[in-house]
Amino acid sequence: MKIGHVIVPAADLEAQLRFYNSLGLTTKFCDGDRYAAITDGAVTIGLADESQQPVAGRTVVSIEVDDLDTWVARLRATGATVDEPVVGPHERRTVVTDPSGNPVVIYERTA
Repeated sequence: MKIGHVIVPAADLEAQLRFYNSLGLTTKFCDGDRYAAITDGAVTIGLADESQQPVAGRTVVSIEVDDLDTWVARLRATGATVDEPVVGPHERRTVVTDPSGNPVVIYERTA
């Protein structure tokens, strides 16, 4: 398990890219005007339009795991609120709510 990235809402992706690049972060890739990944070399921030946000309008930490189904079962066994997994373009993911009500994405890569 590792922190994969932090997803930040981006109403104007181009403007946000310019802002974060001006802070010295490097653009890893862009997916049109929907999503861009930027990094400092260690941490990745995903700038996402509304269609790419797992929880609309919220900044969300994403944690990568090897086996999503095992983690879903483990989290549910503790009584955590866990959404049904969905398939994205490069991952299977679910949203879990932490004890303070913050959404956390748990995902496994598929591509």
